[in-house]
Amino acid sequence: MNRELEFMFVDCARVWIPDAEEVWRSAELTKDYNNGDVSLQLLLEDGASLEHKLDPKTKNLPYLRNPDILVGENDLTALSYLHEPAVLHNLKVRFVDSKLIYTYCGIVLVAINPYETLPIYGTDIINAYSGQNMGDMDPHIFAVAEEAYKQMARDERNQSIIVSGESGAGKTVSAKYAMRYFATVSGSASEANIEDKVLASNPIMEAIGNAKTTRNDNSSRFGKYIEIGFDNRYRIIGANMRTYLLEKSRVVFQADEERNYHIFYQLCASSHLPELKPLKLGSANDFSYTRKGRSPVIEGVDDTKELSNTRHAFSLLGINESYQMGLFQVLAAILHLGNVEIKDRDADSSIIPPNNSHLKAFCDLVGVTYQDMSQWLCHRKLKTATETYVKPLPRLQATNARDALSKHIYAKLFNWIVEHVNKALMTNIKQHSFIGVLDIYGFETFEINSFEQFCINYANEKLQQQFNMHVFKLEQEEYMKEQIPWTLIDFYDNQPCINLIEAKMGILDLLDEECKMPKGSDDSWAQKLYNTHLKTCALFEKPRMSNRAFIIQHFADKVEYQCDGFLEKNKDTVNEEQINVLKASKFDLLVELFQDGEKAISPTGQAPGTGGRTRLSVKPDKSRDKGSKENKKTVGCQFRNSLQMLMDTLNATTPHYVRCIKPNDFKMAFTFDPKRAVQQLRACGVLETIRISAAGFPSRWTYQEFFSRYRVLMKQKDVLPDKKLTCRNVLEKLVQDQDKYQFGKTKIFFRAGQVAYLEKLRADKLRAACIRIQKTIRCWLARKKYLRQRNAAITIQRFTRGHQARCLAKFMRRTQAATIIQKYRRMYVEKKRYRQKQAAALGMQTILRGYMARQKYQALLRAHKVVIIQKRVRGWLARCWYKRCLESIVYLQCCIRRMRARRELKKLKIEARSVEHFKKLNRGMENKIMQLQRKIDEQTKDNRSVSERLASLETSHTTEREKMRGELTRLRGYQEEAKNKTNQVSSLLEELEKLKKELSVTQQEKKTIEDWAHTYRNEMEKMVSELKEQNGLLKTEKDDLNRLIQEQSQQMTEKMARSIVQETQQLNKELNEERSRYQNLLSEHRRLEEKHDDLKEHLASSNVSKHGHRRTDSTHSSNESEYTYNSEYAELEEGSRAAEDVTRGIDTSLTLKLQKRLTEMEQEKQSLRDELENKEDQFQRARARDDAEFKKARGAELEYESLKRQELESENKKLKHNLAEMRQSLLRDGSASSAAPGSPAYKVLLEQLNASCEELDVRKEEVLILRSQLVSQKEAMHHKVEQHTMTEPSVYAQEVSKLKDADELKQACIGLKDTNRCPRLVRTPLEVSDLLSRLRSAAPDLHRLNEDGELWLVNQGLKETIRLLEQQLQAQRRTNDSEVEALRSELQSVKEENNRQQQLLAQNLQLPPEARIEASLQHEITRLTNENLDLMEHLEKQDRTIRKLKKQLKVYSKRIGEMGAGQAEGQTSPGQMVDEPIHPVNIPRREKDFQGMLEYKREDELKLIKNLILELKPRGVAVNLIPGLPAYILFMCLRHADYNNDDQKVRTLLTSTINSIKKILKKRGDDFETVSFWLANTCRFLHCLKQYSGDEVFMKHNTTRQNEHCLSNFDLAEYRQVISDLAIQIYQQLIKCMENILQPMIVSGMLEHETIQGVSGVKPTGLRKRTSSIADEGTYTLDSILRQLNAFHSTMCQHGTDPELIKQVVKQQFYIVGAVTLNNLLLRKDMCSWSKGMQIRYNVSQLEEWLRDKGLMTCGAKETLEPLIQAAQLLQVKKKTDEDAEAICSMCLALTTAQIVRVLNLYTPVNEFEERVSVAFIRTIQTRLRDRCESPQLLMDTKMIYPVTFPFNPSTLALETIQIPGSLNLAFLTRV
Repeated sequence: MNRELEFMFVDCARVWIPDAEEVWRSAELTKDYNNGDVSLQLLLEDGASLEHKLDPKTKNLPYLRNPDILVGENDLTALSYLHEPAVLHNLKVRFVDSKLIYTYCGIVLVAINPYETLPIYGTDIINAYSGQNMGDMDPHIFAVAEEAYKQMARDERNQSIIVSGESGAGKTVSAKYAMRYFATVSGSASEANIEDKVLASNPIMEAIGNAKTTRNDNSSRFGKYIEIGFDNRYRIIGANMRTYLLEKSRVVFQADEERNYHIFYQLCASSHLPELKPLKLGSANDFSYTRKGRSPVIEGVDDTKELSNTRHAFSLLGINESYQMGLFQVLAAILHLGNVEIKDRDADSSIIPPNNSHLKAFCDLVGVTYQDMSQWLCHRKLKTATETYVKPLPRLQATNARDALSKHIYAKLFNWIVEHVNKALMTNIKQHSFIGVLDIYGFETFEINSFEQFCINYANEKLQQQFNMHVFKLEQEEYMKEQIPWTLIDFYDNQPCINLIEAKMGILDLLDEECKMPKGSDDSWAQKLYNTHLKTCALFEKPRMSNRAFIIQHFADKVEYQCDGFLEKNKDTVNEEQINVLKASKFDLLVELFQDGEKAISPTGQAPGTGGRTRLSVKPDKSRDKGSKENKKTVGCQFRNSLQMLMDTLNATTPHYVRCIKPNDFKMAFTFDPKRAVQQLRACGVLETIRISAAGFPSRWTYQEFFSRYRVLMKQKDVLPDKKLTCRNVLEKLVQDQDKYQFGKTKIFFRAGQVAYLEKLRADKLRAACIRIQKTIRCWLARKKYLRQRNAAITIQRFTRGHQARCLAKFMRRTQAATIIQKYRRMYVEKKRYRQKQAAALGMQTILRGYMARQKYQALLRAHKVVIIQKRVRGWLARCWYKRCLESIVYLQCCIRRMRARRELKKLKIEARSVEHFKKLNRGMENKIMQLQRKIDEQTKDNRSVSERLASLETSHTTEREKMRGELTRLRGYQEEAKNKTNQVSSLLEELEKLKKELSVTQQEKKTIEDWAHTYRNEMEKMVSELKEQNGLLKTEKDDLNRLIQEQSQQMTEKMARSIVQETQQLNKELNEERSRYQNLLSEHRRLEEKHDDLKEHLASSNVSKHGHRRTDSTHSSNESEYTYNSEYAELEEGSRAAEDVTRGIDTSLTLKLQKRLTEMEQEKQSLRDELENKEDQFQRARARDDAEFKKARGAELEYESLKRQELESENKKLKHNLAEMRQSLLRDGSASSAAPGSPAYKVLLEQLNASCEELDVRKEEVLILRSQLVSQKEAMHHKVEQHTMTEPSVYAQEVSKLKDADELKQACIGLKDTNRCPRLVRTPLEVSDLLSRLRSAAPDLHRLNEDGELWLVNQGLKETIRLLEQQLQAQRRTNDSEVEALRSELQSVKEENNRQQQLLAQNLQLPPEARIEASLQHEITRLTNENLDLMEHLEKQDRTIRKLKKQLKVYSKRIGEMGAGQAEGQTSPGQMVDEPIHPVNIPRREKDFQGMLEYKREDELKLIKNLILELKPRGVAVNLIPGLPAYILFMCLRHADYNNDDQKVRTLLTSTINSIKKILKKRGDDFETVSFWLANTCRFLHCLKQYSGDEVFMKHNTTRQNEHCLSNFDLAEYRQVISDLAIQIYQQLIKCMENILQPMIVSGMLEHETIQGVSGVKPTGLRKRTSSIADEGTYTLDSILRQLNAFHSTMCQHGTDPELIKQVVKQQFYIVGAVTLNNLLLRKDMCSWSKGMQIRYNVSQLEEWLRDKGLMTCGAKETLEPLIQAAQLLQVKKKTDEDAEAICSMCLALTTAQIVRVLNLYTPVNEFEERVSVAFIRTIQTRLRDRCESPQLLMDTKMIYPVTFPFNPSTLALETIQIPGSLNLAFLTRV
């Protein structure tokens, strides 16, 4: 470390110290360093202390560490301290923390292999880097490729990209991406897609030249240099490949964990394919050449699929299937040859066992004899001067010879493939320039290094020398450009090492000399090396322990080479007899391989054994002369020559360097091994670049950047108007040693470490300012705190004193209250005591008095009870005597009755024994049973009768009781009489007993019936209550079901509504996508048209010398060719035949495609015609049916005609009144002019008016007469309807025959045309000749019509009207019938549904309540589901029907238009019929229908188009016109052509207009005003076609006058589609033009320019200077963008563009601004900072303010900026905790996960006070966003264009009021 910066070694300074594990380790000084100290006191990052001893000899201090804000820079030269630890640390931070694999190191791009697929190589990334300066974007291989492409185009100088690095570092991938970039941005100059072929060569070369090694799964085992050729327009026209030093030894041997070349394993994996069965292959483990590495499979690679890709690439490059199978046959033969087993015959000879299957397979595949090949594999022919003899070979030599043959065959095959790839990439177009991509091996050193490593390191020595010279040259040019004094920079020159290898008597010379010696060996060659160079060259050393090795000190490291095998590999010998056997093969491809070797190597300069092909820029004849000598060259000599030619090529180009670094040896993603990385950095020259830069002035600042960055170090008086002088004065004060810096013309140059010193001063100044601010703020805070505490103390004191006073007052109040309380308490106690005593006395008195009263009451009560007892005893005694008497009487009676009963019993027993008695009893019992049964049935049937019976029983029982009472009275009388009549006592007693029994039985029955009735009533009441409960439950269930059904129906309705909304959104999305695809197809179609026009121009320029007629193009206009008529197809055929002769030699395939397309169009036309004829037949049949229906409704015609005649009378009166007013006004307002009363003109006009009045009177009388005649003929015509209908043409002819002369016929024809004109009905009028022929063919009837035939015309018009009304009536009737049928069917379905519901309800009532509810729900769900499915099916059916009808409508409209045009060509338009002047007495009718039209002659059409379109300039005349005036003029001309029914004029006018607009856009398509002007006019023309088309949809906004101006004869719906497509193309051209204008402004204005000055800090930029953020002259700012947007908006408003279209344009503008800004933000690490986020948000707010000012906030433009807004917010939010991560995930919804992670990775602090985003936080974000379903695309698509729509915007401008200004030079137009 230079001791000039020892003043920087102070406390807290950070340094780098060496470390065995991490190479370099960071530490911090804990003590200032003083001169003379022998050690430094350090504190490591892990907290450990360390004393670092300084070298006592050099006393070099350790390296200083860069400030944190410089860590992670894009360019290593931007670091203040340029040394190895700083470079290593910067690369590690970018690679591990930021996941950035590319870094600049001056002119070198350092690429670290991530061992992971990254999404940074897509087409969007290519488009983002295209056209950008190299320093403006983050480092990338695309930036290097763009720089090479740009310098090639700018400097007219060939370029080279040199990609180097060790195996596994990613060289091949980097080269591949560079070529992909060229193929994408440049395109192809021909239709052969040469860029695809260039990219297709990669899989082929990887298959035959790449293999798996321990360091890389896809390692290139050869070097290649690809020259990509470009034409003068810098488009790819071809390519050429040179290869270097193929590793042939890998064919026969592989180390452990390695593989042979990929192609072998691909063939083995695909051996099951039928076409590969003849190769007799199997698994890779079956062959010796593919199993030695013991790793036949690469994880994640499908060899079968890779072979398919290889074969596809072969086919793309023109190598057909037969050649491919031949190549595979040779490769399979090599595998079989490796399996040939050679055994010892004896010590000096060997033999191949007979019938060796692999040798037989080899011979079969290569077409040689088994005997010859087995002979020469074990023998060798030796030649002497006198004789030739065959010598047997030992087994080892025979095996080596077999392997040498395999390597030789593979090398030949490799050369053949490379040669044919070059042929496929060759082109006949002259090459203007080229870019070469060199993919070559890097410096290699292994444990055992042989001849291959020697050649590789020799090539790297040459490349390093060229690199050092180029770097030194660039440094020197920079210093000279800035005119600063400089001294020669001392850098490492490796020319001595190169001389050691290639100079005379160098290593290669001695090796070639030893190879020529008869007995040369590796040992003798090693001795020659020791003798020659050991003492003379310091770079050559001899190992101590070996005599067969040597050491060379390369620029990267010392390498020890083993001499074993050097001579053999340099000779590269093969048994000549084996070659002769192969040359005699029957296999043509194998013979071709060795013939090519014989033919010598013409442009390659390479011998057969080199394994490469080098193309030289030498003459062919000289190369052929040297062919024999070249064959004898050794491999080393050939490699030296090819390397020299490569260096000559590189020196003749501008080189660009890519150094690939392998981060670790374990292929782990984003894992950085410092040891391996620093080895490669030293080997690839990156550190040498750093050393060269550090030796000069590595840090460079522009004066503006220096001023902006270090303005803080200046005082106000130091700031001068001249910033350059200000910087000079300040720098002289800050840095005393003027050698530390130099002032250039535009920059300030600093020595290493000076920027860090200035940064330290700046940081100290800012820190001091921060301290001062902190001091002031802390003082303010402390004072504020003190004042707050003081006020708080005073407040506390105040409240404390108040509290004490309140406590005292409270105490006094409580004392007084206590005294009062005591007084009243004592009074209460005494009063209570008195009342207690009083109550006690009263209680005692009350008790005593009560006791005395109770005693007296008890005495009275005892006396009363005694009296009652006496009464009861006396009564009891009396009753006892009565009972004894009564018992005696009763006993006496019982005895008598018993006696009588016995007698009666005897009688009854006698009667009971008789049969009759039993029958009587039975009959009585049956009757009683039947009565009881009937009674029971009646009681069960009727509940009301029970109560009535009960009442009747009660009544009967009451009467019975009365009867019993009467009977008892009578019995008592009998009892009285019993005393007198003793004989009747027994009978009376018996009768009494019987009555008692009956009464008891009756009472029991009554009780039973009452009990049963009561039980039945209870049961019925219980049943009724249960039924009521069930009814309530059913009602509740019903209500629940109804509510549930309503809820479900509501849910289903809401669901249907949501689904409809979703489907609508989906349909809108699909519509937008379809519209976008359609508009993209239009864009592609326009591009193809432009390409075709360019081809025509090219053909025309190539045929300038031919003075013949001009050929027409068959595809003159796509729209015209798509919508033309019959006559134009012939022109298309002629044009195609004419163009075929011209383009036959240039593009035959395109001509054939056009012819095929034309034939298809003819066939389609014929099929459409046939279908149209069928439709016409159907139409005729339908018309016949309508006529039949019309006959039935003929009766209403006469009434309608009478009403129409009344209207005509009123109209005639009105016309007469108007004419009278006109005459009076002429008489009243006449002047002395030529039109004054009395003048001839006035008299003529007056006569015409009078004649018109008289004619009106006559017409009135005729109308009355005709009405009376028609009424009188009503009945007669009713019977003649059928005859009249069938002979209608004859009736017309009869009525026409009543006209007198040709004038009247002409007038009738014109009237008929005017009467029958309708926007929806185009009728072909009759010619005069037809009318005359019909007149002559019928008998005239002149007395019924007037002389001019007006009534006949009126009658005809009425008939036509009635016919139309009848048709409408019939249609309406059919519609009503269909509706009635539909309603009936719907009613029937409703009835069926009702019945089904009733059945279901009945079934549900029988179910339990739970099952009933479940069944109801299931039924309702089923019903709703079915309805939903029916609705969806109906909706889909309607959609299909609509699409089908739309397609049919387009087809039928096109066919009808073609047929109508074909029919109209052979007819004469009505306007042409009026050749003779009309009689002056007749005034032209309906003159108002002809207003708002412009008439022009057919020959003036070209002049109209020229003046109105081609030569009209928007900035000139067009600015002062009515907005859309050209569109109005064109439409008014079109209206006149339509009025005249001139289809040819309509077609030519529309076609010429469309083609002219296309032509002017092609000519001035980059002028925004022109494109905007014609977009507005095209849209206005389209709106006019819609507004005046006659369609009710477009007519509802029109006035009555505008509706009268509608087109009458032609339906231009198809042309509206063509013009709509044209408007879409113009819109896309407008967007493209606008994008080209805005593109250069966006990045500068939105990102780089500091709108808020002083917020962003400027950091060092390094060698790759980025665009400055300071607004210099010519720099775009945000104001520039706003001004441009204002210009766009004002221009479109001035041109009258529709407001909706302006909104769409503004939305697209803002999308472009947001997308470009966000893409650049994602690709620029220097823009991802907190301050830049603030700048972006401010800029976006300005854009929103602009939208608000223009009233465009609702156009959707603000939403397009949402991703940019969220990215700016992401830069400004906190990024530490999990809460911050959650906030970021919820905030950044418009950004993808890749974009969020990219911004976080790129976030870079600008000042020391900011913090970096931790890796853990980024991983947290990735984890939270893992479930997002989104596109993995990183960048937004800047080429995306929103689909445009053109909403209908009718015009309120009346056509008749439009005036044509004279500036348009359209005087030939006549207003009609």
